[in-house]
Amino acid sequence: MGFLADRMRPLAMVSTLALAVALPAAASADPMRVAFGDIATIETLGLLIALERAKEQGVEIDTTFLKSEDIAAQAVVSGQADIGIGGPYALLQKVKAPIRIFLQLSELQMYPVVNTEFYQDWADLNGQEIAVHSRGSGTEAIMQMMADEHGIEYSSIAYVPGAEVRTGALLQGNVKATIVDSSGRRILESEAPEKFAFLPLDGVEATDEAMFANTDYLSENSDDVATLVEAIVTTWREIAADPTVVASLREQYNLLPDATPEMLADIEPYYSGMKDALPMNGGGADAARGDFEFYTVSGALEGEAADLKVEDFWDLAVLDSVLGKIGTQ
Repeated sequence: MGFLADRMRPLAMVSTLALAVALPAAASADPMRVAFGDIATIETLGLLIALERAKEQGVEIDTTFLKSEDIAAQAVVSGQADIGIGGPYALLQKVKAPIRIFLQLSELQMYPVVNTEFYQDWADLNGQEIAVHSRGSGTEAIMQMMADEHGIEYSSIAYVPGAEVRTGALLQGNVKATIVDSSGRRILESEAPEKFAFLPLDGVEATDEAMFANTDYLSENSDDVATLVEAIVTTWREIAADPTVVASLREQYNLLPDATPEMLADIEPYYSGMKDALPMNGGGADAARGDFEFYTVSGALEGEAADLKVEDFWDLAVLDSVLGKIGTQ
């Protein structure tokens, strides 16, 4: 499991100067500073809508897009961001950082895919390079778990943030084996149905993206965090009930104003495919225990799943309070 050590190395390598340039200065810490380890695309549109709704409820939010989840996590640990987005389980266990997950944003819904000019099945990937979203991400965990299950070992792992970017890299021939989301699968099946094969993937249920924050921030800003959590959970429920609402809300809040017609056309299909991956109740303890099962098998977490404690990774106080207000589904 050498990839675990590799996963943690960039956290120590990120310089304070680079973070200070990329993020708002700590002196203006009044707004809620949210760090995305991704780019703004159709994939993030639902969350951007929820952030706008939290702003309408009086929460001032500064959003920064960074090139990787590693940097977003380091920003939270160093105090240069208040809330991060990603999958910080390995960070929490390895570094024992004073941060906790407080909301599950999405469950894994991904599709390993290969260029059939080079590969046909999992066995063909032995000794080959693959591409995933980022270090410690659910995409990396899935691909590592499948490698273990099929008795293979990759020669290297390339980190290519954004499922849309990886889909484009496949079509351009720059990547030969990777993992994409439902939107990417539709594009590949539409544009080059004979060129790509989707590899079997069974029994994977775990968190893809989560929100996390410093424990002090959660306790000192519980009202603002509760407003944010409520905005996200209620937006998820609305999207699950009617995925077409995302397109109209994008226009209402003037989000992704430079989106191409092709991107806009993909909004409804993407969220129709994603609606089952949006947690209606924010994850919570059940999601945490499911993650322990998945991430210990995949290697992102060490030890036995039954020995891991929810409170060592999650802070449920705000989520439980919000669900007490809006109910569960």
